[in-house]
Amino acid sequence: MPFALYLLGLAVFAQGTSEFMLSGLVPDIARDLGVSIPSAGHLTSAFAVGMVVGAPLMALLSRRFSRRRALSAFLVAFLLVHVVGALTTSFAVLLATRVAGALANAGFLAVALVTAASMVEPNAKGRATSVLLGGVTLACVAGVPAGAVLGEVWGWRSAFWAVALLSVPAVLAIARAVPDGAAGTDGTAGAAGAPDVAGPSALGELRALRGPRLVLTLLLGALVNGATFCTFTYLAPLVTEVTGLGSGWVPVVLALFGIGSFVGVGLGGRVADARPVPLLVCGSLALLTGWVLCAVTARSPVAVLVLVLVQGALSFAVGSTLIAQALYAATDAPTLSGGFATAAFNVGGALGPWCGGLAISAGLGYRSPLWVSALLVAAATAIGVVALGLSRRGRPEAVAVARSGGDSAA
Repeated sequence: MPFALYLLGLAVFAQGTSEFMLSGLVPDIARDLGVSIPSAGHLTSAFAVGMVVGAPLMALLSRRFSRRRALSAFLVAFLLVHVVGALTTSFAVLLATRVAGALANAGFLAVALVTAASMVEPNAKGRATSVLLGGVTLACVAGVPAGAVLGEVWGWRSAFWAVALLSVPAVLAIARAVPDGAAGTDGTAGAAGAPDVAGPSALGELRALRGPRLVLTLLLGALVNGATFCTFTYLAPLVTEVTGLGSGWVPVVLALFGIGSFVGVGLGGRVADARPVPLLVCGSLALLTGWVLCAVTARSPVAVLVLVLVQGALSFAVGSTLIAQALYAATDAPTLSGGFATAAFNVGGALGPWCGGLAISAGLGYRSPLWVSALLVAAATAIGVVALGLSRRGRPEAVAVARSGGDSAA
């Protein structure tokens, strides 16, 4: 894999830390700013909404600039809004900074996904995606637990300052190492500083994004990601209020989820290009079983610790494979495919915490997000199995996962 891919992963690490760290900071933010825990949980939903809206819009905007300039601009904006978030005493302002940060993150990730895909062979999109998303999983392993520790020792604001500082070396690295030319439809670099004009028009790319295979892939991804974020957002109160562990265990639980996600992305990247269908079918069934088991055994510390690790691995193995399949399904939209993949997956990121918050507000307790996660994965599994069955009856256009990445690239 090109070294520049790992530098993009460094930036994604900083952004992933910001996106996920609230799961360990929600109680402190709620207490400090005088809002309820479900209201503080809406900070995660606000970030996801910003990602949903921002990803396609920022991808369109980025067509006017070289990829290096677009990536640098988005990352600098991301850094600055975290400084504002660290300084504010208003929940409304903090909510606004989450939306603004999400717009910048969405633009960065949209451009980074297509940049990563253009740096490798046409049949290696799964591996390239796994390198990029490795930054997210490392954020879960190291960044998010570290943010929780910082929040425990120095308050939640220190975690926002840490994300801003993490972004500085990423900005410098991208400015030096990522090629300045935009990639065309063939994956080759254009002239230095040139905007992305070698591929199809924006209208042509939008038309290409209406394909049923892509639409179904993005729907499945939104449901799976919604399940992941639903439980992950409320892990801290689940661990302390239901499982009965002390607040000092929250960073440990977050780290276990991160370790699992790192393993899942790594394994998914090795399999996603060659055998995506078995991975998606078996992984989704295992993921559904795991959420149900976690809900049933939520009062057992040992069971929760083990299942958090397993669910992290399964969630990211399935999720990263679906992202790779979305890129394979959108080869005629080389600029916008990353934006729409980012948007669809963050529909799930907004839907999950919102549904989990509704369940908690309805008096169903902090265990209820686990059941919501199970329902979301059950819906994704049912849709995927039905679509796969239709495909095997001679209707391949109805399923997003019935063709392997290799077939897609051929």
